[in-house]
Amino acid sequence: MFLGQYEHTIDGKGRLIIPANYRKPLGDNFILTFGLDVCLFVYPLEEWKTLSEKLKLLPLGQRDARAFKRILFSRATTGTLDSQGRVVIMKYLRDYARLEREVMVIGVLDRLEIWSKDIWQRYSKEIEGSYEDIAERIYEPKEEG
Repeated sequence: MFLGQYEHTIDGKGRLIIPANYRKPLGDNFILTFGLDVCLFVYPLEEWKTLSEKLKLLPLGQRDARAFKRILFSRATTGTLDSQGRVVIMKYLRDYARLEREVMVIGVLDRLEIWSKDIWQRYSKEIEGSYEDIAERIYEPKEEG
């Protein structure tokens, strides 16, 4: 399980240090791909396989399902950590997420997300103001029976 948020930097070679407490659950090989809300998703291989199985069930005849799978999988790449705990983030991924130097690495249950620090600060400020409203909208009370 991934929790918390950490501020880090990307060096001139596109390398990012993965926070130490994320390294073991992330594993030796993992998947980096386009995320949502202008960030990158980073999945341990087992979580990626679970997600892939769910996405296989989306109907081939549905245009949005095809488009989503095409983008998610065609932009995915395997990542590995070097001896210093760094991963190279491909330029097309950095460009998509607008990653420059300062980034935030956040834990979101089954995955990591990598955000531009500026974008993360704007997003989190905006969303924190409506956190309770969101909780109320997604909460499903158990039926009594």
